[in-house]
Amino acid sequence: MPERENRPQKARRTKKKVCMFCVDKVEHIDYKDTAKLRRYISERGKIVPRRISGNCAKHQRQLTVAIKRARQIALLPFVSE
Repeated sequence: MPERENRPQKARRTKKKVCMFCVDKVEHIDYKDTAKLRRYISERGKIVPRRISGNCAKHQRQLTVAIKRARQIALLPFVSE
């Protein structure tokens, strides 16, 4: 523990991520727009969390519902190979 106290603290300034849906003034996220939805799915098929994607809470909820609907009708995969 004492050696940690001697280390200088680095001030990290991270750039605030902006919600791309708010920038484009999107009111509703369409589940049929798979090209846009694929940006928010990891290579393993998981939905990317809000802190990584930079979406606002409102659009992240809409995005999650849209991805789940697209998966149900086989527009998007549940998992990737």
